[in-house]
Amino acid sequence: MNGENFATGLKHRAIHEFEEFGAIFLYLAFFFCALATHSMLLLKDFHVSYLAYGFAIFNALAIAKVILIGEYAHLGRKHESKPLFYSAIHKAFLFFLLALGFHLAEEMIKQFVRGIGPAAALHEIHIERLLSQSIIVFLTFIPLFLFRELRRIIGEEKFLDLFFRTGAKPRTAAAPQT
Repeated sequence: MNGENFATGLKHRAIHEFEEFGAIFLYLAFFFCALATHSMLLLKDFHVSYLAYGFAIFNALAIAKVILIGEYAHLGRKHESKPLFYSAIHKAFLFFLLALGFHLAEEMIKQFVRGIGPAAALHEIHIERLLSQSIIVFLTFIPLFLFRELRRIIGEEKFLDLFFRTGAKPRTAAAPQT
């Protein structure tokens, strides 16, 4: 009996984690694909480059997983008692640093596989492009964590009612006491 409860709990947790991953992925994929389109238009590269969209989707998958790892490690929970905006900005910055760290490690590994040493690998990383992409990722994280913090504060059901279900009830003002 106890094993059944454990298996059921594990199944529910896996489903919840997959839903979390899916929501974060869709949010990031939307922005990263929009950025890929923007870059193609800006560079007047009008042929459809599926490779650019493939990289955008792969990056969204990777960063969504990094966010879940950070949340599992309780990253940013220290400031959850602060106002919503402060907590969300703090988490956006911390998770941005985490994603940047993973990205740098990935780049170093790619260069190492190519036979390039650590110093040369750092030189191969285009700092201007990394900086511009980092700013965009950080700015993309702000609304993401604002919504995630709002959901944490008001509860998942109320959040889903508010944003995705019809007939969400507005909060009424309390009647004045006489």
